[in-house]
Amino acid sequence: MAEKQSIFGRIAQLTKANINALLDSAEDPQKMLDQMVRDYTNSIADAESAIAETIGNLRLLEQDHQQDVEAASEWGTKALAASRKADEYRQAGNAADADKFDNLAKIALQRQIGAENEAKQAEPQLASQTKVVEQLKNGLNGMKTKLEQLKTKRSELVARAKTAEAQRKVADAVGSIDIMDPTSDLSRYEDKIRREEAKVLGQQELAASSLDAQFNDLEDLGELTEVEARLAALKGGGSTSPAIESSGPEYTPNAGQ
Repeated sequence: MAEKQSIFGRIAQLTKANINALLDSAEDPQKMLDQMVRDYTNSIADAESAIAETIGNLRLLEQDHQQDVEAASEWGTKALAASRKADEYRQAGNAADADKFDNLAKIALQRQIGAENEAKQAEPQLASQTKVVEQLKNGLNGMKTKLEQLKTKRSELVARAKTAEAQRKVADAVGSIDIMDPTSDLSRYEDKIRREEAKVLGQQELAASSLDAQFNDLEDLGELTEVEARLAALKGGGSTSPAIESSGPEYTPNAGQ
């Protein structure tokens, strides 16, 4: 009986459990749900066994009560038959047999009363046990409903955990290639390319500067050569101005005079 009471108490406790509140206070909700599913499954199995036994006892009580009711009815019938037989013997002037059947009628009535008393005494227990069985059935159904809720919660939680893990991985991947991050590999590679590009520009500028200097040297050399030529002509009695060729008719002074 104590074991049954313990199981019934667990039924009441589990059916009243607030799953969401338990999950909020749990360090690892998924592990707690797995444990709760195991506990509920085991408790349901224990409860089913205990309830089956209780129902079996109730059915025995019902059978005993029905037997008492039937016995009371049967003894009543026998009492009536014995009483009528006694009346017949008494009308026939046979007092001895009449008294004998009256005594049988009394015995039958006593047994009828005893059966009725037993039936009446069993009725409160039958009513109580019937109520208990109904409560236990409802509690068992409540536990099964809670178990389904737990399984649904567990599946939902596992799915949410997987989604969160996938989102975390995506976030980590995006963060690792953040081009705005100066410490990222991509940013350092871009900086390296910019430096190489700047170096090439510097080399091109330096090369262009060297070519300009070379052309300037050539122009200076040409100018010195012209000076030397004119100096030589001057010393030879020539003109210091270069000859200017004209494509027009030759002009002769005093021509036509």
